[in-house]
Amino acid sequence: MCGIVGYIGHREAYPIVIKGLKRLEYRGYDSAGVVLYDGKDLKLSKTKGKVSDLEERAAKEITFNGTIGIGHTRWATHGVPNDVNSHPHVSNSGNLVIVHNGIIENYEPLKKELINRGYEFKSDTDTEVLINLIEEVQKKENIKLGKAVQIALNQVVGAYAICVFDKNNPDEIVVARLGSPLAIGLGENEFFVASDASPFIEYTANAIYLEDEEMAIIRLHKPLKIRKIKDDSLVDPYVQELQMNLEQIEKGGYDHFMMKEIYEQPSVIKDTYRGRLHANEGLIKMAGIDDNIERFSNAQRILIVACGTSWHAGLVAEYIFEEFARIPVEVEYASEFRYRNPIINDKDVLIAISQSGETADTLAAIKLAKEKGAFVFGVCNVVGSSISRETHAGAYTHAGPEIGVASTKAFTTQITVLTMIALRLAKLKGTLSNSDYHRYLSELEMIPEKVQEALQTNEVTKQIASVYKDAQNCLYLGRGYNFPVALEGALKLKEISYIHAEGYPAAEMKHGPIALIDEQMPVVVIAPKQGHYDKVVSNIQEIKSRSGKIIAVVTKGDEQVRALADHVIEVPETSDALSPLLTTIPLQLLSYHIAVMRGCNVDQPRNLAKSVTVE
Repeated sequence: MCGIVGYIGHREAYPIVIKGLKRLEYRGYDSAGVVLYDGKDLKLSKTKGKVSDLEERAAKEITFNGTIGIGHTRWATHGVPNDVNSHPHVSNSGNLVIVHNGIIENYEPLKKELINRGYEFKSDTDTEVLINLIEEVQKKENIKLGKAVQIALNQVVGAYAICVFDKNNPDEIVVARLGSPLAIGLGENEFFVASDASPFIEYTANAIYLEDEEMAIIRLHKPLKIRKIKDDSLVDPYVQELQMNLEQIEKGGYDHFMMKEIYEQPSVIKDTYRGRLHANEGLIKMAGIDDNIERFSNAQRILIVACGTSWHAGLVAEYIFEEFARIPVEVEYASEFRYRNPIINDKDVLIAISQSGETADTLAAIKLAKEKGAFVFGVCNVVGSSISRETHAGAYTHAGPEIGVASTKAFTTQITVLTMIALRLAKLKGTLSNSDYHRYLSELEMIPEKVQEALQTNEVTKQIASVYKDAQNCLYLGRGYNFPVALEGALKLKEISYIHAEGYPAAEMKHGPIALIDEQMPVVVIAPKQGHYDKVVSNIQEIKSRSGKIIAVVTKGDEQVRALADHVIEVPETSDALSPLLTTIPLQLLSYHIAVMRGCNVDQPRNLAKSVTVE
């Protein structure tokens, strides 16, 4: 969840590190810190707050000359966010310094042992324990930093991505990972280290992504060495060419990344199906499916594991797979799946969904399913991410970098990929009529144009937001394909505006939530013409009779719901199965505008981070 940046080379390190931290601030923004080596000593500055607060403080505390530096932006796990608990952390001797993303689960017994050996601790963090453990190993064994890091990591339990520097060996940085991502950028006589590639994309297009239980010793003017932490064996580095560009990680004139990413959805949905969807030929071509068609065609069950917004996309996929391909589907929270001893067999296909491709619980679920013999297929956005490497096959969503913590384009592109898979299987199994199959292909091809039209509801949603920005609670209702959209709409409102919101199947309102309905309760009802329209209209009438305030998302031209609702937002008509790709758009806009009007930090909501890389 935290963000790591490091640099060693011929440039001034500070501007690279500080700019990199700003780009990684979506990963954590409780506190931030930087350390530079000026040729004589370590220059450290860190503070509670955002990277902008660090810049202010660093200007007073340190000189910026130095071509080696590491930095960190934190999402707190052990120890409250404050100056002392901020990273980097320095060892007792003052020689070693570390930044760390992850959790050391056995830090308490290690800390007690180190205290017994005379070590003192200033912070409450597990990270300070780790850097002193590395120092103790180095001192005891009289070995170089790389070997000390390796031995120390074999003694810890947990997850980590670390970057370690020893001022007595100033031409070297040691990095390692287990469960948390880490990339190494390769330049001309320079190296970059970061949690993802965004901090160094203007300097190099070449990167190495460390695998789990790998470490790298980065030395100037020497070949990069990657070793296995467990057995010290050498690993041949695999250099990837980066797929992102600088423009993709800038705001592009929008006030917030979230709004930029909402408006990118027509183009990224098209990018997601480009080269895969051939509506005129009646074909879907997806290498990950086509190369493993037997596993899919013989699947007795599809298991979908995900977290958060990706879990909601999985719920939409459950409806689509079962209707189109007639395969039983179970959708699981990855965090629960891994701990409940699930029944999995070799006829199962498990689909793991994650925007970042680094979600810790989803990765653990993948490993469990593979051990049980299931075929594992990944749906993720980040090329080279852990999930893309751990799964047997997969499909990228091609949404481009998603910087806003609250996912938007990830949701719609995930549904797009999952819909194409379902249609491909339906064609294979003959479970859809030929006319329906071709109709769905054509309708999916038209979705970007219709999403563009749905974005024209921006001014309407802004007006509605001004009415309900001070609400304390909100209820979201949907049926069928749009029940998961209700869950997603409620999640967006909670995430960025801090208004309590709940999503429910509309029919379940009478089994409890109807008790909450009064003139102060806004209720968002997703009521497109297709599907269970008449039933939803009945639910709206029940709310209206109890003085609830109704915000309805309807198909363009709807008159029946308009006559009942207090506010109406229209989206273009499409099939029931594809309607979530349209009905979610005004809900994203509504949440955005309410959050802005409440003065919330839309891109960096409190307590949240973009990638959940620890349990």
